[in-house]
Amino acid sequence: MHGLAAEVGPFGITINAVAPGLTRTKSADATLPGELFRQIAALQCIKRNGTPEDQAAVVSFLASEEAGFITGQTILADGGQGRT
Repeated sequence: MHGLAAEVGPFGITINAVAPGLTRTKSADATLPGELFRQIAALQCIKRNGTPEDQAAVVSFLASEEAGFITGQTILADGGQGRT
């Protein structure tokens, strides 16, 4: 990703990725045990399940002009689970 960011950066293009944590969706609720959601939330700094809106907010920010100086990054959107 860093190589691509360096290649397209001179053209004003940013390259970033979002690494979501467990996200509570209809599909996840239908296929994953509820206990998993409780266990994951307990491991996070923010003690709640992530939502699709949480992920969309990160993507929206990265696509905005406010994030125009951020490139070559992977943003963890996992409520702080990946802090260790």
